[in-house]
Amino acid sequence: MLSLATRLRAFDDASLRRAIEARAVAPAGIRDFFDLADALLEPAAIQRSLAHLDRATLSVLAAAGELAAASVASAARRTAADPAAADLSEALPAPTITEIAAHLTDSSGFAVSEGHVLSRAAELDALLLCLVADGRLGPYAAVSTQLHLWPAQGLPSALELAATPAPPALAPPESLDVSFTDRLAAERAFACVSSIAELVSELARDPARELSRGGLGLPDTKRLALVMGVEIEAVAPLVTIAARAELIAHSEGYWMETEAGEGWLIEPTTARWARLAQAWHDALPNSVRDILPREAGVSWGQGLHGFVDWLYPAGGDWMESQVAEFARDAEVIGVTAHETTSSAGARLLSHDLPAAIDTMTAALPAEVGAVYLQHDLSIVAPGPLAPSIDARLRALADVESRELASSYRITAASVNRALAAGENAESLLTFLGTISLTGIPQPVQYLIEESAGRYGRVRVGSAAPGSAPMQSYVRSDDAGLLGTIAVDQTLSALGLDPAGNRLTSRFAAELVFWALSDARYPVAAENSDGEIVHLRRHQIARVIPATPVDPAQTLVEKLRAGDGGEVVAADAWLARQLDTAIRSKQTVTVTISMPGGVLVDYLLEPASVGGGRFRARDRRADIERTLPISSIISITPAP
Repeated sequence: MLSLATRLRAFDDASLRRAIEARAVAPAGIRDFFDLADALLEPAAIQRSLAHLDRATLSVLAAAGELAAASVASAARRTAADPAAADLSEALPAPTITEIAAHLTDSSGFAVSEGHVLSRAAELDALLLCLVADGRLGPYAAVSTQLHLWPAQGLPSALELAATPAPPALAPPESLDVSFTDRLAAERAFACVSSIAELVSELARDPARELSRGGLGLPDTKRLALVMGVEIEAVAPLVTIAARAELIAHSEGYWMETEAGEGWLIEPTTARWARLAQAWHDALPNSVRDILPREAGVSWGQGLHGFVDWLYPAGGDWMESQVAEFARDAEVIGVTAHETTSSAGARLLSHDLPAAIDTMTAALPAEVGAVYLQHDLSIVAPGPLAPSIDARLRALADVESRELASSYRITAASVNRALAAGENAESLLTFLGTISLTGIPQPVQYLIEESAGRYGRVRVGSAAPGSAPMQSYVRSDDAGLLGTIAVDQTLSALGLDPAGNRLTSRFAAELVFWALSDARYPVAAENSDGEIVHLRRHQIARVIPATPVDPAQTLVEKLRAGDGGEVVAADAWLARQLDTAIRSKQTVTVTISMPGGVLVDYLLEPASVGGGRFRARDRRADIERTLPISSIISITPAP
């Protein structure tokens, strides 16, 4: 522990921070570099780090430990009379890179190069599991001890790490027709894009609350499942995929659409898919990305899980959960189908996104730019609509079904919504005329013109300053209509109170406006000059990044502030040795420097340490002594 503490103290701040971060050290309870070294060498902390290492890296570490232990045993046999020869101290004797490569070659039966060992050694050194210096790799004794215990825990021994061959390589069957896989993957990709488009649109209209313990509440989950046309269980994965692509974001306790999501909604279907797929690929941890098959038709089933178990022998639930999450999302996005890589997925995993887009474009159904307008005010699309047309139709009509052939319905409320966003009767009829294969039926034209004529008969505005607690008002020249609004039970939550020729509410004008619009009143918003202003029922997530708190940097600063220099560090190390002897009730030989430079050995049983001094029972003289720590030259366990 002393050598590791000394090494940590010698690091510059950047290197020390990286080391703390790489090992995920919790700052609690760490006061100095000795505490940090203790934390790094705890068995549980070592095991956590080993669980994230692949087999090749573990093999190098285990081989170095075996060679070091063999070196100690050999030295002990040569100097049997000297018990200190068997003491492993802080770091085991370090074998050379050449010796490790030769040992692995003998154990595995195939050539292992020094370059391979060096690359793995650098990773181990960065994780502070060993010390690499002068062409040698010395594992810390606690690390080798932990690896030595593996067989008793059902984990591979050093020999098994090196000698166990990999499972058969994942490969497609000899007679393989990937067309079925590609068709199914394309269907899933289209369904995923469509469902997430509905998710983003719905969250723009009505954000979903995030629970304090994480996840969406059941009411919001049910609402989103209904809108997206999926089972309740599918909502959480789709929210994860959309958030990963930054189409939605968590802001002030709610999930909302982002500006990126707003732009994504009007992109072509293949561009939408590409953003989801690229975000999935970018989020893959290197440990997962490196083991995924890059050839179409390869199954991700038991073969992949067997390979993961072999590659990360101590990975356990950590590795399985990572693979399971990304494999699940791969199925949803269309990277795989029935756990088999699709052609588009294979190109994506090969880092060729343009080729993946071309492959998916050929498999997805062609978009259409025309619809059928019906006399019953419904609109039917004969295929997947171009997103730009779909987005404008949504402003004018309500979505009734969302499949390959979508349907919409025009209502007075939906037309009023379009008028509130800045449309007028002429612009709406012109738009419908350009996309309709059946012209504009008379009922459609009548509804739009009649709604436009009625639009603005009810006005909502913000109350004048100083009118608190009232924030808004509702007015109309039609007293009868205003009276109807005042007694409408569906609007009772607004608390509308008569005030002369208008109604007032303690709620904001925008909230009152949309409540009236949903109740199908011909309402318009106005400013303080009485001019109509256009509102859009759209909420964009304003994500304000939290000021990051870097616990690793905080710990570095704490360690530096408490570091009193070489003398203080040496005294701290001696005090720690005494504390260890006190806890274990161990007798130690303490060498003290007396006045005049004379060195005296005491056989002591330490009792307490404090104030720069320590109190101990002298076993030879059978008296109690109090001695200054600064006078101690060395402390060694008593024979």
